[in-house]
Amino acid sequence: MIVGEIRRFLRDNSPLRVSRSIRDTAYRILQVKEKLMLESQREPTVEEIAEALNLPREEVVIAMDAVAEPVSLYEPIYSESGDAVCGMDQIGDTRNTDEDWLNEIALSDAINALSDREKRILSLRFYEGKTQMQVSAEVGISQAQVSRLEKNAINQIKKSL
Repeated sequence: MIVGEIRRFLRDNSPLRVSRSIRDTAYRILQVKEKLMLESQREPTVEEIAEALNLPREEVVIAMDAVAEPVSLYEPIYSESGDAVCGMDQIGDTRNTDEDWLNEIALSDAINALSDREKRILSLRFYEGKTQMQVSAEVGISQAQVSRLEKNAINQIKKSL
């Protein structure tokens, strides 16, 4: 009973939750890997391990990745000249750059400078996806006027940016 409790504690208090079946597969893979290393005196390939266990290659890779210890992004991965390079230093976020939020602020300011009528027309056209005819019926002006107001509003925004 005590051994069972220790196993449960170790299983349940790991940093990541991995299903029992994947964990069992990973342990079998580790055993076969060790056996193959002793036989051939070299690191076995994923294909060799998969063949020995009669498993698909993908399942072997998934199981091995599932039991690998997580690594901190702040853990040094290279340190030759004294300045350590961490994993975080190698990651780039191209979606949330300073330039993006500056452009969003500029666009917001440009839209706020428009008249309420122009804002409403742009909102109906581009946020709600309505046609110029639908917008003209809703706003109470002709389609030609909607087109002209839309074009002028877009040009004003372009000039502001």
